[in-house]
Amino acid sequence: GLFVTDYFTRTPRKLSPFRSFASIELFHFHIPEDTVIAVWNLITFKEQGGTFGDQCPDRSITVYFRSGAPSVINPLHTHFPRDTAVPGSFALTLTWTLPNRTTGVFNVTSPLPGDWFLAAHLPKDEGKISVKGLYEECQYLFQPQLIVQRLVNIAVLYPGHVTEQSMAPHNRSCLYKVFVPSYTSRVLVEVLRCRGAEGCPLWLRVRAKAPPLHNSTTLDCREHTPCQLAQDLPFWQHWYYVLVEKHPGVSGTVSFQVTVQLTDCSRPSLARPPFLPSSASMNMPHSFGSAGGLALGDSPPPTSPNDTKHPVPIPVTSHAGERCWPVRPTLRNELDTFSVHFYIFFGPNVSVPPDRPAVFVINLLPVLDSGGVLNLELRLNVSSLCGENVTVFGCLNHEVPLTSGDNTSVTCETESLAGFLLSVNATASLSRLRIPYPQTGSWYLSLRSLCATEHGFEPCTNVTAEVYLRAYLSPCINDCGIYGQCKLLRTNNYLYAACECKAGWNGWGCTDNSEAFSYGFQLLSTLLLCLSNVMFVPPVAIAVRSHYLLEAAVYIFTMFFSTFYHACDQPGIVVFCIMEYDVLQFCDFLGSLMSVWVTVIAMARLQPVVKQASVLYLLGAMLLSMALQMDRHGLWNLLGPSLFALGIMAVAWTARTIRRRHCYPPTWKRWAFYLCPGALIAAAAVLLYAFVETEENYFYIHSIWHLLIAGSVGFLLPPRAKPSRRLGPLPRRKGCGYQLCVNEQEELGLVDPAVASINSICTS
Repeated sequence: GLFVTDYFTRTPRKLSPFRSFASIELFHFHIPEDTVIAVWNLITFKEQGGTFGDQCPDRSITVYFRSGAPSVINPLHTHFPRDTAVPGSFALTLTWTLPNRTTGVFNVTSPLPGDWFLAAHLPKDEGKISVKGLYEECQYLFQPQLIVQRLVNIAVLYPGHVTEQSMAPHNRSCLYKVFVPSYTSRVLVEVLRCRGAEGCPLWLRVRAKAPPLHNSTTLDCREHTPCQLAQDLPFWQHWYYVLVEKHPGVSGTVSFQVTVQLTDCSRPSLARPPFLPSSASMNMPHSFGSAGGLALGDSPPPTSPNDTKHPVPIPVTSHAGERCWPVRPTLRNELDTFSVHFYIFFGPNVSVPPDRPAVFVINLLPVLDSGGVLNLELRLNVSSLCGENVTVFGCLNHEVPLTSGDNTSVTCETESLAGFLLSVNATASLSRLRIPYPQTGSWYLSLRSLCATEHGFEPCTNVTAEVYLRAYLSPCINDCGIYGQCKLLRTNNYLYAACECKAGWNGWGCTDNSEAFSYGFQLLSTLLLCLSNVMFVPPVAIAVRSHYLLEAAVYIFTMFFSTFYHACDQPGIVVFCIMEYDVLQFCDFLGSLMSVWVTVIAMARLQPVVKQASVLYLLGAMLLSMALQMDRHGLWNLLGPSLFALGIMAVAWTARTIRRRHCYPPTWKRWAFYLCPGALIAAAAVLLYAFVETEENYFYIHSIWHLLIAGSVGFLLPPRAKPSRRLGPLPRRKGCGYQLCVNEQEELGLVDPAVASINSICTS
């Protein structure tokens, strides 16, 4: 055949250590139909500071593959919530072959067409809290590339027609495909008039959705006469691929005929006719009519003029399991993203008769619905059983309903079909099923009522069970509970939801409490983080006593907002918020930085003219607010203002030292008992904050940080300034600088100047 190669790639993304599904990187691909091979090229490389990270340690990268929906992964081996079905996926671990780059290849032969999802993550780390910008972090980037090779112009088989084929010596196989419409209970493929050098040296293989593999349903035509391969309960609305392959070592030309018969399950005694009216292609079932009244079939596409095909009527024997029952549709009601309710007409109470199953269909839209959780709930009305020991079984299957001919069967699986089983009875009247990240398409629910006897389950007589049925789509399982947060995530144009757990809880729905924090531990951590801010009371008292009223106001602001920010920032249920979280966080960060700023400016002992104007205080508040609005967790938000204030203090101290020709501060006691201990305490606090703090020790390391910072302020704040003993400067002289003394009495002419006492008024 003719092959066409397609190439797809995705932008490299930074991988993160696994904590929950919200921390993984998800990649979405689409594989076209008739693909015979798909090759994923998995490229991983390291970066550090914008260059190749040759010095970065090797960390294993795990990649998950799944068709139809994202993978439901559990690398931490946590417990899933009750009644949760976990679909399987394939995992691959990449190892490093070069210091800064590695490449992995993952081949899939005859992959299923449609959506494919790749999920990648790093192993879980120790949860260290690092200061942003302190050092260049190692980044691990992952880029998947997809190369697919697909066949074009595959021959199409039409039901009831014969296709003649002659396989040349240099050809090893012939590939065909046939479309199976809805309400088809059986696909029968037959090889006729096979002529070759050694009888009929052919293998017949059949597979749904994609070309057959070596482990697909296979029949050796040399050992079976006639060469017929049947597929019961085929997938509806899908292509089935038929591969006719020569035996190894067979030479020469082999000619044969191949035909396909589809059994209409609404009329099990007849094969599906080759042509039906165009209205029959709508496949609209009558929900409450007889099964025999359904018009089921699809009109075939135009026949290629190069193929010779003749209708061959083949009688099909009726099998007990080939009869299908009317399928009741559901009404889709979209409330929000991944919030969809499926309502049953004349529901939600459903009557399950004893002689036939009740079948319902739930349609999930492609791509849009695969990122949530499909929830199903069955509740039995015990009063409808009339005292009988009735059990209602439900089978949820994808793309085809399971209607077994054995009325006493309670399984939802066959050789080629897997499903989910639910059951309710008088003892357990409620049953739930949750499917995270369900595959899209049609899901069929078949309900049957059976009576329990000494010999097992048997069909009931004259008992119609009533069941309350609820089906809906939700973003997360139980909204992740009280110890989790349901997050709506996006990768390119694909949306999905995942839980992010807190307070030590884990699992897909934050229900695994094996490492959960107890209530006492949560209360202790909250009290430590909040009450440790009381250490700011002594610095406030010292500042007020020393007449540093502005500094005292800043310390009170910091103590207040730090207390209530940590009361609101707790991961568990011991939480108290007086404002919005973002407002509390901003005020806490601003108060912390302003405390450092005003303390260092106070230590500088600037001239009164500068200090009274409060220029530096106002400038610091404005610059710190701007920096925090840009990036609250950056290193330079803390380091920049601190260094600038320390520079101002150093200039002021140096100027005093030069002018006085003596070291400032002048006393050794000030250095030994205040400045050096305060600086050491502040340095220890910074080291703990930057290098020791992790997620596990956060509550007590950060509490120690509060104590040390407040204690260092008490040591570093300078004492009250002493009043100056010097007299104020004399007023500037006017005129020529001499002093004129005038005798007031002489000036008025009241006394004799010679004998009058001198009472002079001196003016400048």
